[in-house]
Amino acid sequence: MPITKSELVKQLSKTYPNLLKKDLEKFFDIFINEIKSALKNNERVEIRGWGTFSTKNHKSKTSRNPRTGEHVLVGEKKSINFKMSKDLFNEINDK
Repeated sequence: MPITKSELVKQLSKTYPNLLKKDLEKFFDIFINEIKSALKNNERVEIRGWGTFSTKNHKSKTSRNPRTGEHVLVGEKKSINFKMSKDLFNEINDK
């Protein structure tokens, strides 16, 4: 079951009762926006003990529409790559 932003903020507010929910939401938004802007600038984001985010560039290519068989030009694009840390890997796999 995926966790939503509101559920995450609720759990954080239980863990840190002295912080206001709106402050936690603002912190979360700033955190995510900083990751987005770094990835947009082709920078690597490393969160120690958790993992790294990086971007991968995909060149433009000619592809084929499977329904019609028509050749279509697909433009250049970026994708986000996440690699988890060994600590997170070991924690998830109970090692």
